[in-house]
Amino acid sequence: MAGLANGFPVTEARSGTNPDVGLLYDINGLAKDAPGWFDRVMSFTGEYGIMIALVLVVLGCWWSVRRRGTTEDSVSALAGLVWAPLAAGIALLINIPIRGFVERPRPFLDHQGLEVLVAGKTDFSFVSDHSTMAMAIAAAVFIANRRFGAAALALAAAEGFCRVYMGVHYPTDVIGGFALGTAVALLLAPLALALLTPLVSAVAASPRLGRLVRSRRAGAGRLVTEPLDIPDPRGGRRGPGHKDLAA
Repeated sequence: MAGLANGFPVTEARSGTNPDVGLLYDINGLAKDAPGWFDRVMSFTGEYGIMIALVLVVLGCWWSVRRRGTTEDSVSALAGLVWAPLAAGIALLINIPIRGFVERPRPFLDHQGLEVLVAGKTDFSFVSDHSTMAMAIAAAVFIANRRFGAAALALAAAEGFCRVYMGVHYPTDVIGGFALGTAVALLLAPLALALLTPLVSAVAASPRLGRLVRSRRAGAGRLVTEPLDIPDPRGGRRGPGHKDLAA
């Protein structure tokens, strides 16, 4: 049965033949049963909290590799961390034409009975900007440091869940965002790190700015850096040594 809500066509049936819609109702249905304060927490978490947490993970990773690594290790890791926000920005730019081409409305415009926790979402739904940005940052951090990268990946997964819980995205919007963010972070990483590593090396050699790369407690090391062990989306690894900077 179809009707109108706020001037938009809506579909009343949950459609058991569409797993995307079915999963949307299952996850978003949790918001209906949760207390109001919890929904407000989830709303803030999905909009801002996880992104703030990802920034803290990046800063924590920088502080860790700066204190514990040699100059060689720190330069490689810091280049990967600088790449993280750049990868997120590039992924968001790529998503602009994707959204315009697909033109998928937000789920609450086509389906009745959803608990929408954030008002004012009028742009297209596919793919999720939040999921794209979170996964791009997480994948780039994972390149730089496995331990902090694992935490960032967990946060990115939580971001995707929150977007569906809030009723503003389909599960496939989130999956598409994860795929886009990962692809940009990994596929462009070799070129990005080739450009960023010399810049970070120059900062490390600077008398004033060198402490941004390596603290006084860290052991001395050469400024000649080895490439990071970048996961290859097609399988295997890129870069010699398979060195884990978290060790």
